[in-house]
Amino acid sequence: MTTTSTAVKQYEMFIDGQFVSGSKWIQVENPSTQQVISEVAEASAQDVERAVLAAERAQAPWAKLPAIQRAAHLREISAGIRKHKRQLARVISEEQGKILPLAEIEVDFSADYVDYMAEFARRYEGSIIQSDRVGENILLFKSPIGVVVGILPWNFPFFLIVRKAAPALVAGNTIVIKPSRETPNNAAEFARIVAETPLPRGVFNLVNGSGSGVGGALASHPKVGMVSLTGSVEAGSAIMRSVAPNITKISLELGGKAPAIVMDDADLNLAAKAIHASRVINTGQVCNCAERVYVHKSVAEEFLARITGAMRATKYGDPFEAGVEMGPLVSKAQLDHVDGEVKQAVADGCKVLTGGERDERRKGYHYLPTVLSECPQNARIMQQEIFGPVLPVATFSTLDEAIALANDCQYGLTSSIFTKSLDAAMRAANELKFGETYVNREHFEAMQGFHAGWRKSGIGGADGPRGFEEYLQTRVVYLNYDVARQ
Repeated sequence: MTTTSTAVKQYEMFIDGQFVSGSKWIQVENPSTQQVISEVAEASAQDVERAVLAAERAQAPWAKLPAIQRAAHLREISAGIRKHKRQLARVISEEQGKILPLAEIEVDFSADYVDYMAEFARRYEGSIIQSDRVGENILLFKSPIGVVVGILPWNFPFFLIVRKAAPALVAGNTIVIKPSRETPNNAAEFARIVAETPLPRGVFNLVNGSGSGVGGALASHPKVGMVSLTGSVEAGSAIMRSVAPNITKISLELGGKAPAIVMDDADLNLAAKAIHASRVINTGQVCNCAERVYVHKSVAEEFLARITGAMRATKYGDPFEAGVEMGPLVSKAQLDHVDGEVKQAVADGCKVLTGGERDERRKGYHYLPTVLSECPQNARIMQQEIFGPVLPVATFSTLDEAIALANDCQYGLTSSIFTKSLDAAMRAANELKFGETYVNREHFEAMQGFHAGWRKSGIGGADGPRGFEEYLQTRVVYLNYDVARQ
């Protein structure tokens, strides 16, 4: 539910089936206009406690419902998402800077994702294990964990609500969601949709606040059974420290530094098009998009000409303007970060082929689409996540070298290779140390796959049947039924 003041829109929290105000308010800025567009209620320690206890009270009766009935509740939510698609997309674009067509895709995909996860109501199952004893069966059950906490980032804020909530709820858990401070408006709109359905009180709860404050309080709560976070490596480390005293289960999707390998036999048109799309989507603020390119020396000049031309021609600006391919970065802090990374890259020996600076002519947090060449492997820009429309490029001579360079990184989320050789593609698929590898296509996962990072890119994963299993725990029952003959 929302209330409107004379200045800006105000959003409340959603706890135990009711909208709840707060004593403090978080201001939300439109990164395209740099204007404050809303205030959201900030959770106190008491609000966090109420939300967790409400979820705990609701969990047992929710879990006792047949899974197909839980799925029916989710389908009512997905119908509400579709009903309010245009409004939701505008809210996302306004607070995050995402171009409107991409925000609409995010809303559509979220509704489809809820329906997809609802289908697991009749599909997840346990098993019967053979016993060594006469007159005994060993039964393996899949059971809900209990109260789940979802801590969200700002880059795909609406989709990440359902990526965590949909499988959790179908599995019989209840959830408390904490959105990012930068993008809480869409989460409040999601809560409004939930409130319009007959979902039982306490099954879904929403609180706002900082990651270190509210996020830490949720993660360290002894009645929380699982914490699912999407965010930075630093945020993931903080969550691990918070859950440690209670040995709480965690699922972490953290940063990425995805390499894209362009072989000498690659279709360079395809490679440039796919890498450009992967780099400018959401203004480069996507953990799985191509963050660095390794191109074979024999085709480097031609590839650089194509990718530089594509980046230079990228239309950017107002996210609501037709034909715009990317909007502003989410905040001044993010703009400063990207600008600082490029300046450091130049100091490390990288050459700017296009872009390389802020756009001071426009209002909003815009950074020019940028291509950097001659990037040393040890340069920070080749090792640390940029999260902006900046593409560093280096060259290689052999596939062995390319794979070694790609793997020389602390992250392990996504990767790609462009080649016509089945041998090269299969070697990359087997030797790249990343949770996902894309062959001859842009970096973007499917809901039926499994989105999981290796190394510092995370623990656990999301999507598909394996992602659904993250929200279940296993119980084994030894059933001695032939007591009379014992």
